[in-house]
Amino acid sequence: MKEKIDELEKENFKALLLEIGADRLEDRLNIIEVFLDTEEHVSIEQLCELLRKRGYKYDQEFVQKCMDDMVRLGFAQKKNFEGKPLLYEHRHLGKHHDHLICTKCGKIIEFKDDNLELLQKRIAQRYGFHMLQHRMEIYGLCHSCLSKRKPLMPLTLAKEGEKLIIRDIIGGRGIRQRLISMGIRIGDEVEIISNTGAGRLIIACGNTRFALGRGVANKILVSLT
Repeated sequence: MKEKIDELEKENFKALLLEIGADRLEDRLNIIEVFLDTEEHVSIEQLCELLRKRGYKYDQEFVQKCMDDMVRLGFAQKKNFEGKPLLYEHRHLGKHHDHLICTKCGKIIEFKDDNLELLQKRIAQRYGFHMLQHRMEIYGLCHSCLSKRKPLMPLTLAKEGEKLIIRDIIGGRGIRQRLISMGIRIGDEVEIISNTGAGRLIIACGNTRFALGRGVANKILVSLT
């Protein structure tokens, strides 16, 4: 079934290229064929590598130009996922899907939910809003990355955007009293505002934001809510 759809897409692309008078027709058809063969989200660099593996040696500028035409003609769409280079994916007419993006390993999972689509239409109608397009990107940790986590972990290992429960504070009475005086206690829910992997962590606890040194944050053990 997929092969038949891809062949129809290729023929449709060829017809439109002829209509707009595009140059290097066969080269462009080779590029769309390789693009349609991959089910992954690909960057221009990755697509060039896939083309080289097929024996096609096109310069990156031409591949970029061809992909721009695919986007313009409705065969591909650009995706600007946070923390990733510009990616391209197939654009299937009449079909819509959303994405789950793992912020640790970078895995992208496509999903479709008819109830979610209906809910979005109802919300737009409720506000008298004519919806042209929409997208949903959910960032978090995939099942594989989550399964590798220990039940308790230092706050320093938490990802930005996570909401966690403080389960323990190690390091003696002094550090506990210091955190309590700041308004941070065992059992509190905290949200990670910023954790760049170096320097202070910015967290939210209740209605207050705190800047914690990594030494202190490393003594705060947290788990999922």
